[in-house]
Amino acid sequence: MKKHRHDTDPCPNLFFSEEEGFRYLHFGSPWIQGAMKVGRPFELVLEYPRQMMACGLFYPEPGQIVQLGLGAASLTKFCWKYTKARIDVAEISPNVVMSAQQWFKCPMPDDRLDIHLADAKEFIAARKDFNPCDWLQVDIYDEQARGPVYDDVDFYRLCRRAMNKKGSVASFNLFGSRFDKSFEAINEAFAGRTLVMPEIDEGNRVVLAFAGDKLETTVDELYERAQMLRARWKLGCIRWVNGLKALNPTFKEPVISL
Repeated sequence: MKKHRHDTDPCPNLFFSEEEGFRYLHFGSPWIQGAMKVGRPFELVLEYPRQMMACGLFYPEPGQIVQLGLGAASLTKFCWKYTKARIDVAEISPNVVMSAQQWFKCPMPDDRLDIHLADAKEFIAARKDFNPCDWLQVDIYDEQARGPVYDDVDFYRLCRRAMNKKGSVASFNLFGSRFDKSFEAINEAFAGRTLVMPEIDEGNRVVLAFAGDKLETTVDELYERAQMLRARWKLGCIRWVNGLKALNPTFKEPVISL
């Protein structure tokens, strides 16, 4: 684990709960901040991290993944097991890192995985410890869980700047009543190159944003890729395309330009 300068741990009150074979992470409140099926620790249990893997519909073979926020390491574990990418994770809380490794089966750092003890905004602004990312996955919440810790145009521009100029995609987990404000900030930072995914029962909603060279594809190509990923990942990838098609006007065009 690479350490960056930080103050006191922002998540001092972690606790865990277990029910019917599932283990849950809490940041000092009843809100669930991560989950794991104890008997199958590399599965994605919650729907929103599954949706954040929709990056693969557009760039299915990432070489570099950057994740802001570790939580229960659901995405980190899944990407480590099911992609060949190098993965760099920024997590500000030593407690979160320790709990992910001790209680949620997060792999220890190796030649493909680094966990950086760092503030997400400072880390993404510095960009010293990773190559431009093909996938950027952002899930940064604190104990209050009212909205992302960083949620303005300046932060999202830093995210865009860190992405691969040859073409790349970011997935942002948004939650609660601030969705419209958050989406507007992402949309401005990414010059309108955004897609929204369906809201799920827990109130989360994932936004995809694109950087670098323009990507052109078709709905048929996305369905073909979804079938390939479904076989590889055992996730509901067809539903992702269905949801994107229903909610985003660009999917009505013969060629989807992102």
